[in-house]
Amino acid sequence: MSKLTAPLPGMGQRDREAEFEKLKQRIHSKLVDKLDLSHVGDLEGDVLRREIRLVVEHLCDTEDTFLNRQERDKLIDEVLDETFGLGPLELLLKDPAISEIMINGPKKVYVENGGKLELSCVQFRDDKHLMQIIDRIVSKVGRRVDEVCPMVDARLPDGSRVNAIIPPLALDGPSVTIRRFGSNPLKLEDLLKFKSMTPEMVMLLEGAMKAKLNIIISGGTGSGKTTLLNTLSSFISNTDRIVTIEDAAELQLQQDHIVRLETRPPNIEGKGKISATDLVRNCLRMRPDRVIIGECRGPETLDMLQAMNTGHEGSLTTCHANTPRDAIARLETMIMMSGFEMPVRAMRTQIASAVDLIVQVNRLSGGPRKVTAITEILGMEQDTIVMQDVFKYEQDGIDENGRARGRFISTGIRPTFMPRLEAHGVRLPASAFRERVMLQD
Repeated sequence: MSKLTAPLPGMGQRDREAEFEKLKQRIHSKLVDKLDLSHVGDLEGDVLRREIRLVVEHLCDTEDTFLNRQERDKLIDEVLDETFGLGPLELLLKDPAISEIMINGPKKVYVENGGKLELSCVQFRDDKHLMQIIDRIVSKVGRRVDEVCPMVDARLPDGSRVNAIIPPLALDGPSVTIRRFGSNPLKLEDLLKFKSMTPEMVMLLEGAMKAKLNIIISGGTGSGKTTLLNTLSSFISNTDRIVTIEDAAELQLQQDHIVRLETRPPNIEGKGKISATDLVRNCLRMRPDRVIIGECRGPETLDMLQAMNTGHEGSLTTCHANTPRDAIARLETMIMMSGFEMPVRAMRTQIASAVDLIVQVNRLSGGPRKVTAITEILGMEQDTIVMQDVFKYEQDGIDENGRARGRFISTGIRPTFMPRLEAHGVRLPASAFRERVMLQD
């Protein structure tokens, strides 16, 4: 009788789990030896998984164990996940409530569930096991991670963003961060249900997209910038030619006419790098109606602003900043990264003429994500960019569960770009901009 299920005196849960792992590794090794790769290649998807499952079940029957049905099914599923999927990660990836997975070495896997971080029960055997899973992720998108290149950005098939960093840079073993993007992206109805914004704010953003205003979505890490960009993109006409530029492709646009571009890191010889700046310059020769950059984080910002200023209206990008005013300062910093000696006034003139709207999103205490400001850029006064909030969110405090509590406010200011919206057939009621508290939570 196997020590896994045998009722041995003094055998604890930890010993039982160790025996389960040994049995799983033994069956997985036998499966690898037994697989006929020449025939496996003829099968696909679910058919292949069903065939291999029969093989695993047979291997389980040959082992001298007395697993109950539940344990046996669990072992078979985990062997299949190890063979076809991402091993222990598959359990977490199947849970739609998990929005982020953070792996701090093989034995500490944290998840964000409902806006709160918690330690999961998932573990890897050792550093080697975790490295195998990382290699499986990055190799599918043509990237690599090793001692020469110990940091990598990649993506999962569903668009989820993956960052991995390994020793010697990561001292406690390989570290992986997975930002989940489900197969069904959030819609505006979902953002309204979560009280991330109000119907009036949605009407304004919908009109701004249809009228081809240039928009920057600003926010901190994990605040929901990419989610909001995906949501706003649903208002883009299906006839527009869209070119997207990303470091790791994660946007989930629903239109038909899309060209997706992705940067490329240098090869093992340090050659072949294709930066976001290279892709922005190239995309301008591709006759785009709209240019969407997943995130501006360097010299490509200047090329993006020039594109917005030269006929590519309705372009979108995101950047890291805590307030709309900070977003302007960050744009200036990134322009300087391009290496051009440009006077401050010239930089700010470029920004003021290119950007129409800044949408600020923040992740507040307790996890809720809110659109905290919709800010119009009016132009220049001397050397200062003039801005005005149309809508904003004010936090009053936190509730008994530690979640932020506050209210959405209409400032009473009617945007100056309303004639552009009306020229594109978008008419918003005057009551939408009446000064008042729109929603309190």
